[in-house]
Amino acid sequence: MSLFLLASLQAQSPLAADAMLVRFLDKVDVAELVPGADAFGPLQENVPVVPALKGSERVGWVFLTSDFVSTTGYSGKPIHTLVGVDQNAVITGVRLVKHSEPIVLIGIPESKIRALTEGYAGLDLKTEAEKGGSAHELDIISGATVTIMVIDDSIVRSGLKVARALGLGGLAPEIADTGPQKEIDTEKQEVLDWMTLTGDGSVRRLSLDVAQINEAFSAQGDPRAVARPEPGPDTDTFIDLYMALADVPSIGLSLLGEAEYGNLKKRLKEGEHALLVMGRGRYSFKGSGYVRGGIFDRIQMIQHDISARFFDKQQSRVGEIAAEGAPAFTEMDLFIIPADIGFDPARDFRLQLLVQRAVGAIDKVFLTFDLGYQLPDGYLKTIPVAASPVSDQVANGNVVEDNVVTKLWQRIWQGRVFDISVLAVAIGLLTLVFFFQMQVTKHERFTFWFRITFLTFTLVWLGWYENAQLSVVNVLAFFSSLTSEFSWDAFLMDPLVFLLWFSVAAALLFWGRGAYCGWLCPFGALQELTNRIAKFFRVPQIEVPWGLHERLWPLKYIIFLGLFGLSLYSLDVAEHYAEVEPFKTAIILKFQRAWPFVLFAVALIVAGLFIERFYCRYLCPLGAALAIPARLRMFDWLKRYRECGNPCHRCAKECMVQAIHPEGNINPNECLNCLHCQVLYQHDQKCPVCIKKLAKRRKFEVQTGLRKPEAGAKPATPAPAE
Repeated sequence: MSLFLLASLQAQSPLAADAMLVRFLDKVDVAELVPGADAFGPLQENVPVVPALKGSERVGWVFLTSDFVSTTGYSGKPIHTLVGVDQNAVITGVRLVKHSEPIVLIGIPESKIRALTEGYAGLDLKTEAEKGGSAHELDIISGATVTIMVIDDSIVRSGLKVARALGLGGLAPEIADTGPQKEIDTEKQEVLDWMTLTGDGSVRRLSLDVAQINEAFSAQGDPRAVARPEPGPDTDTFIDLYMALADVPSIGLSLLGEAEYGNLKKRLKEGEHALLVMGRGRYSFKGSGYVRGGIFDRIQMIQHDISARFFDKQQSRVGEIAAEGAPAFTEMDLFIIPADIGFDPARDFRLQLLVQRAVGAIDKVFLTFDLGYQLPDGYLKTIPVAASPVSDQVANGNVVEDNVVTKLWQRIWQGRVFDISVLAVAIGLLTLVFFFQMQVTKHERFTFWFRITFLTFTLVWLGWYENAQLSVVNVLAFFSSLTSEFSWDAFLMDPLVFLLWFSVAAALLFWGRGAYCGWLCPFGALQELTNRIAKFFRVPQIEVPWGLHERLWPLKYIIFLGLFGLSLYSLDVAEHYAEVEPFKTAIILKFQRAWPFVLFAVALIVAGLFIERFYCRYLCPLGAALAIPARLRMFDWLKRYRECGNPCHRCAKECMVQAIHPEGNINPNECLNCLHCQVLYQHDQKCPVCIKKLAKRRKFEVQTGLRKPEAGAKPATPAPAE
């Protein structure tokens, strides 16, 4: 599709500024999504879909899943999938157009993922609507469980929203009850025992024994699964699963106890709810996948057309069940249901459990089981409300989807207010340190421990916990967008990464690249902290000769220019070769990757044990990319004496990345703004200039009677120049 046609699509609809659909239409032939179609029509006014036309006749519709539902996977970034659907609410074609998932990098061909995605053609959304989105058999690729489940969920949920919005196949928008609405009665806080809670439905149970699991896999018909039955007696418990809505006061107080329930209420934000999931038996409802990727891939909450998959940040363990008579459980966890998905505690929902069976070295077969839940009426109170849609507003034949009106990036930002606040405080604190660096570096011990603490925060919270590691790929993507269709929305999808880039842009004008590379880069922090540990254990440090060191500097610029050139040809190819950065392996995936990537990252860290910040010095293309615009910086904050470099070389010898030339000048392209040279600049025991000044001041004070000469004191002599 031509750029002219894309521009015309945007001009014809007020939704174009919000919908991402038009940015991907030129990547796919319309006939691949709706067979027989030969052109895309204009973007609709009230819902982000375009008609698929055969001549002047509309033969179907095309939409992008990420315009309707959250499609975030392991990478933390949306998975964009184009879907075609006909007038009878049957999916006619699916194409995965963009993702940032690490599935290709762990030995799974992307062609396999795309083939599975395209296999959704023929899915009948009417049947899915009848069975709550679980009428089809879920086909999962081992090693990419979460990615496939996110793609599956996004296709089905977004398809149902579109079909209801457009009235396809007789499906109609879901309208709220015209009678009184219900909400949780917060006044009811009676503490109940276990028998009462399970008897009235406050706690719901799903119990499966070995015989039931074996029968279910036999019924599925996969001979590989049938040939590997679950061992043990048929009556053994496979999983005994219980669930309750824990933010309901009476239920929460009964199950968690007063103290734990109080902690839960403090943690919950406006509109959030909490599920308490308890389990015992040989099968874990948590599994171990969340340890690697931070997503619980065995359970998800489904309520009609919405669903929630839980991340590790939304989970917390429970020590014990407080209700009298409660059995012992091996797993007890609270999961937070986010406010922005539209969950209604007064309506029925279900917890879907994914059961897997190994059928080979890496291959698995999967089944799902549902644990339904309906909050008893006794915990609810009625509130009179006017009739209104649950998720859609219908007027004069036009449908406005609430989730479409609110941009996807805005919803993401609203859900991460705390994370944004923490990063903003950290950046603000670092900014103050840079502005008042002479006052801060006056105290050597404070400067040292402040830096160690900040680097630990950068590595653990910003890197390993939040995955906010900048990459040269971000730079390449930015320049690529300038040459095509620039949109701020794509850069706003990850609020922490966006804030980091904003702060980097500002810092480049004031302090150069060192503000990020020296303080806010998680992999840089990992290198420096491991080197500190190595020094503590007296690992010998290698000082690279200046002549060789100066000639190794250009390597990172050559790598960056090579990647930049590749990005002009193909951004996807450049992203592949950007694996020269070990950031994804060491920070994003926490070394849970194929062994060549882990070996490469570990080798760089080991090199850094002997040559401090080895990767930063010689190989980092991101550092090179930041150093180029950093030449525009307007201030020189790092103070120097005329004696620096002639005769004194102490700062140069103690600079961790050898950014100080032998003649005393600091190379701003290589400086990481660690501020150690500013500590030495004021050190009256290490800097010869300061020692001389101190000696002169003391001599003057003695001569003027302001100070008494020390008994037996010898005249102060400056330390020899390094």
